Amino acid sequence: MDQPTAAPAPVRATTPRDPQDVLRQILDGLAIPGTITVEKQENGLRLLVNTPDPGRLIGRRGQTIAQLQFLVNRILFRHDPQAPRVIIDCEGYRDRQNDELLAKVLEESDRVRRWGDSVLIGPYVQAERKVIEEHFSQDVEIEAIAEGGDETQKKKILLRIRQAPLHAPGQKRG
Repeated sequence: MDQPTAAPAPVRATTPRDPQDVLRQILDGLAIPGTITVEKQENGLRLLVNTPDPGRLIGRRGQTIAQLQFLVNRILFRHDPQAPRVIIDCEGYRDRQNDELLAKVLEESDRVRRWGDSVLIGPYVQAERKVIEEHFSQDVEIEAIAEGGDETQKKKILLRIRQAPLHAPGQKRG
């Protein structure tokens, strides 16, 4: 007597927990060859992609790499809301973009230093604002303050002479 064979159990797709694996699967699906290097940062991970065709991965004005980064983060956060934020870079593109951004902003900050008048610049997305605000957090003369909108919207940034405190911390006012 033949025993009826049970149908094989359906294969469940699982979401990879490793950001490098998620990115590798997407790049393989897009037929983009390359190597991925992981750098740990204080606020997440940075995945550096080295590929023979960086233009294809970066896309026009960085749109493709930005969308790829968004997609990887969505996959990771959906699986684990506590997953570290991932930044994807290819051939130093993000560093070059940040350098260009800061060069433009520093021109405006020179006007503030020279004339003392506040300058409103932008609008900038959250990642750009973070780069600008981190840079000016170390500046003793100029401060950068985001204005308007919520965290998901583009905001303008006000560059102005840093306001001196009325008294030193820990001292009594006289």
